[in-house]
Amino acid sequence: MSQHKKIAAIHDLSGFGRCSLSVIIPVISAMGIQVCPVPTAVLSTHTGGFTDMALEDLTEHISDCYEHYKKLGLQFDAIYSGFMTSPKQVDSCLKFLYGNPDALKVVDPVLGDNGKPYSTCTPELMRRMKELVEEADVITPNLTETCMLLGEECPPMMSVSQARSWLARLSDKPRIVVIKGVPLIDDEGQKLSNIGFDRESGSFWRIDWDHIPMHYPGTGDIFTSVLTASLLKGESLPIALNRATTFTEIAVKTTYSYGTESRQGVLFEDCLSWLMTNTVLSDYKRL
Repeated sequence: MSQHKKIAAIHDLSGFGRCSLSVIIPVISAMGIQVCPVPTAVLSTHTGGFTDMALEDLTEHISDCYEHYKKLGLQFDAIYSGFMTSPKQVDSCLKFLYGNPDALKVVDPVLGDNGKPYSTCTPELMRRMKELVEEADVITPNLTETCMLLGEECPPMMSVSQARSWLARLSDKPRIVVIKGVPLIDDEGQKLSNIGFDRESGSFWRIDWDHIPMHYPGTGDIFTSVLTASLLKGESLPIALNRATTFTEIAVKTTYSYGTESRQGVLFEDCLSWLMTNTVLSDYKRL
């Protein structure tokens, strides 16, 4: 029986700008796992700074993909979902989750950033996304999305105790919760961190990273892709958290050094070889 794993990636495909499926496919593939893309929409560019993009909604296509895979008897080792254009797409995504009961179920609840919801995030989509989160094994919201899921205001800084509390509150159903881009303050001062909680072991983790004064689209997709592949390969949460943070940081720093326009995303292509080294990591620490 083949040991090669495969992931159904339910995300949008943006032709230019290095985000969503255009980064998910090469990143996960570099880690030795097959990606089976299930596009929710096809766009000429991403929406982070571009306007008047061409967009083709593929809501019906998601269900059609599921039905075809069902006829073929295909089972996936992981289901990994991201951007949804409408509440109806959540129904199609749930079919994949229910139809693959043994799969690792990863939901990146794409709802907003920088303290505000995306223009596509309607109240109904928000409600349905919460439903999707409750069916997940792993969720990876950023700080803005965390606040939206919990009904909280975005704080300028978070204490360690508050961070642990929010992670625990989100883990009512998901087994693993990771929050991206958290401004933490502790006895050592202020740090930007990615933090995680494993409900089964009751362990809280953090990995700090250097702040770069530039915002690049697609970094959240890259981070969650590495985290998902790492967990699927059997690595522990702190190792997966460390690997995802480190690769994203390498890609961001590489891009910043070239002065590349932020709308183009990060130059991850120059960094993919790092993912193939299986570097032993130990920069994680308890939260």
